[in-house]
Amino acid sequence: MTVLTLHLHPTLDLTDEQFYELCQNNRDLRLERNAQGELIIMAPVGGEGGYRSGRSTQQLFNWADTNDLGFAFDASTGFKLPNGADRSPDAAWVRRERWNTLTPEQKRRFPPLCPDFVIELRSETASLETLRAKMREYMENGARLGWLIDPKTRQVEVYRVGKPVEVLSNPETLSGENVLPEFTLNLKSIFERIA
Repeated sequence: MTVLTLHLHPTLDLTDEQFYELCQNNRDLRLERNAQGELIIMAPVGGEGGYRSGRSTQQLFNWADTNDLGFAFDASTGFKLPNGADRSPDAAWVRRERWNTLTPEQKRRFPPLCPDFVIELRSETASLETLRAKMREYMENGARLGWLIDPKTRQVEVYRVGKPVEVLSNPETLSGENVLPEFTLNLKSIFERIA
């Protein structure tokens, strides 16, 4: 099993509070909820997937530590998107001025906003179409830049506002462009198998 979708409606509609509590009571699971209220249960990734995710998150956090532009988040962070979905990208970043509009309670729970930047890393068993749908959802809900990274094929799909998806084959690095000024993601540790 890689992903299990539970169709709850009309039997059960989870409130935001109930979904948050469900996630807190099941911290060993990765739970998301789509805009239709369906509960999505994702299996944990394997060792190589966790390593790759950690390396991409590490680079994003390191860059965020060098400036005062915003905040980086890892895959354990849930975001309440404007369309009602609750999503957890593998890595995300939010501009400081947007983050600072949130109340302390909103910051503590699932922040009610779409990140400015997201990364989704394809695991060995993840569906590419499912990940593409998530990337489109992020862009439709306010993300300004997104990278869908497929280590198996060494391809990256770059999502930008109002532009067609750009597919890069075997790039060495990715640029944060004007969304993440001076950020460069080195793909060596993400594409290579760990030994």
